Amino acid sequence: MKRIITFGAALIGIAIATTHANLELPDVSQLAVNKQRVGLTDITVNYHRPLVNGRKIWGALVPFGEVWRAGANENTTIEFSDPVSVEGQPLAKGTYGLHMIPTADSWTVIFSKMAGAWGSYSYSQAEDALRVTVKPRPNEMEEALEYEFEELKPESATVTLKWEKLAVPFKVAISVETTVANIRLQLRGRAQYEWQSLNQAAQFCLSKKINLDEALKWADASIQNEERFENLMTKADLLKAMNKPDDAKKVRDQALTKTTAVQLYSYGRRLQTDKKDTEAMEVFKDVAKRYPDTVPGFLANARIKSAAGDFAGAAEDAKKANAIASDQQKINIKVLIDRLQAKQDINK
Repeated sequence: MKRIITFGAALIGIAIATTHANLELPDVSQLAVNKQRVGLTDITVNYHRPLVNGRKIWGALVPFGEVWRAGANENTTIEFSDPVSVEGQPLAKGTYGLHMIPTADSWTVIFSKMAGAWGSYSYSQAEDALRVTVKPRPNEMEEALEYEFEELKPESATVTLKWEKLAVPFKVAISVETTVANIRLQLRGRAQYEWQSLNQAAQFCLSKKINLDEALKWADASIQNEERFENLMTKADLLKAMNKPDDAKKVRDQALTKTTAVQLYSYGRRLQTDKKDTEAMEVFKDVAKRYPDTVPGFLANARIKSAAGDFAGAAEDAKKANAIASDQQKINIKVLIDRLQAKQDINK
């Protein structure tokens, strides 16, 4: 009996030993994570970085014509927080195993539904979510493999694998509709009770000239939360974009009764940017009348006089503005004074 007990204890000891976690040591090919937000969509690449270490890479360590893990160790993965398109092809949100098939002049980039495998050894084409073909390009020497986000634009980015003297890019794009869907989801939360968030949502659609009917509802909800110059102007701009000029003018006139000096002056400058100089001068006259002895009031007078060719009078008004301005404002006003003293119209 004693021998049996001893033998059993030994077995238990072995079982206990095998449950111990392996010691974590530095990988030769170190772990890296690269993340980029495009629009409101997060793209995350999780990979290990093998070194060239004097080896021939392409067509040797990484054979041509065979599926490669696009990194080292376990799966290289790429995660999209929203649906995207890759090289113009749709791909659902999710995490994918990233594999590649290199050849001398073109590469196949594979997004596999299996993201938890070790390398590409158990890869199955049946698990592909998407394949795209891209062109590699020469690159400066990169000792350690890396993924970079390049050619960043508001609605797209290029994900580029770089290793040795080669770069392999593929473009990921986010549709505006996806961003609007994300905004719509945010407005289901606390943001729906804040005038700023609703106004920002309406402004986004206005800037992209999409979903104008929905944007108008968001502007109205913003105004209902708190009526302000900003959201009234957003509504006016939306109505103008929807070819309702009379309604737009009515709301704009309402907005102009709620301005601060800075807001009204800024509106005049916006009209100048839009090449509506006559309307801008009328706004500057209103600024000078409603907000005398303020920085915007003095600057409005300076712009009116400058437009009439009275550069000396304009410079005096600009100096009055400068005398009561903040340090940051003084920097910009000094530029205006210098131009006026050189007899240059500050409205141009």
